Amino acid sequence: MKGFSGPLLRSAGFVAIAALLSCAGLTRAQSAPPISSASPAFREVTDETGRAVRVPQPVNRIVSLAPSLTETVYALGLQDRLVGDTDYCDYPADAQKKTKVGGGISPSLEQIAALHPDIVLVTKGFNRLETVHALDKLGISSYATDPHTVNDIITSLKKLADLLGVPEAGATVSTEMEHQLTILQQRLASSPAKRVLFVVWHQPLISVGKDTFIADALRRAGAISIVNSEQNWPQVNLEEVARIQPDFLVFAASHSEAVPSTVEALSALPAWSILDAVNNRRYAVISDAVNRPAPRIVVAIEDLARQLHPDAFAEKPESGKGKIEKEITPRNQASLAQSFLLLPDLRKDTADCGGRACAR
Repeated sequence: MKGFSGPLLRSAGFVAIAALLSCAGLTRAQSAPPISSASPAFREVTDETGRAVRVPQPVNRIVSLAPSLTETVYALGLQDRLVGDTDYCDYPADAQKKTKVGGGISPSLEQIAALHPDIVLVTKGFNRLETVHALDKLGISSYATDPHTVNDIITSLKKLADLLGVPEAGATVSTEMEHQLTILQQRLASSPAKRVLFVVWHQPLISVGKDTFIADALRRAGAISIVNSEQNWPQVNLEEVARIQPDFLVFAASHSEAVPSTVEALSALPAWSILDAVNNRRYAVISDAVNRPAPRIVVAIEDLARQLHPDAFAEKPESGKGKIEKEITPRNQASLAQSFLLLPDLRKDTADCGGRACAR
């Protein structure tokens, strides 16, 4: 088994998926199996790192050690069973009210044990194998995810839903994600892919490897990363980037305080002025959701696609009956959908991972 590594919405379709996720607590928690006080049975499962895990059934108390997993728990409508999460679990806003167990890299084992969890959820890209071993010694079960593509994220969600006893909720969320991705693929079918540099950090310049879920998210947004490294977080030579000359630079909003996110700031750095994308103001800043292998990544993908391929989202002129019907559609339908949105907080919320990006 390999060790763990340490380290807006504009279209109606994507309004629907955001509404679906943010309303999960109301619509799905009610259908979740009731919590039982009887002595739990156990279920033997294999997690995504190949570990055999013995999980109490039903799962009544959950601790999440990664923001992406916290988001997934909420998307499945199981927030009432989430008894603890990390300092960096900030979405949705209610997650900030949960008992905090420290950071994902070195969480407080004492605090976790005090919460008496049935299962601790971890992800290989953010948490450490040492934490898993320490939990084992305390007799606390942990389940690890390890997605490398957007499809993996969807599969992980369904596996977690089954593990936590709500397979129907997992099917609903995953089906909606797949539906929105299919619609996006259709929109971009005739749009040539843009060559991009995803900037994780600018000094030193760090990007994403070709086998990460972020690189796959770029592909689904109609982009191709110019970095073809097998490393997850490769350091990149800016002169080599200048030789290739990407069409766009892409930043995640969570890094906006650590990485210059405007062309003006970048152009003030002499080394960056050799890039045509800087001089021609070709850059995109998208939601921090792109960094998290959770349902909201679909929103980030669509957001990037809109910035890279605006023509694919241009509304065609309407006339006649279709135009009239659209104009008389009650305005409160749109406002009702908007009322459910929980847009990502764009303030800095990154974990301290030694200057490296965190697949959270």
